[in-house]
Amino acid sequence: MSVQGEGLGIYFMGAIFSDVDSLILYSGIHRKVGDYHRMLSKRFPFAVYYKLNGPVVEVWRILDCRQDPKKTKRALE
Repeated sequence: MSVQGEGLGIYFMGAIFSDVDSLILYSGIHRKVGDYHRMLSKRFPFAVYYKLNGPVVEVWRILDCRQDPKKTKRALE
């Protein structure tokens, strides 16, 4: 038996997709980090990095906030 509850992966994916879907209403209000806007997930320690291209929201990366900041920086280059 695993430490994590059964169905946690499905819950995680649903939560992340819900966060991404919220960008329809809230894109552009998040803090800028370099060339990207960064939205923190509401339920997990993850951040959604995205760019605005006119009316289009381009999700660039969804990264774990617990990793080394240098690794995050490399992922965004």
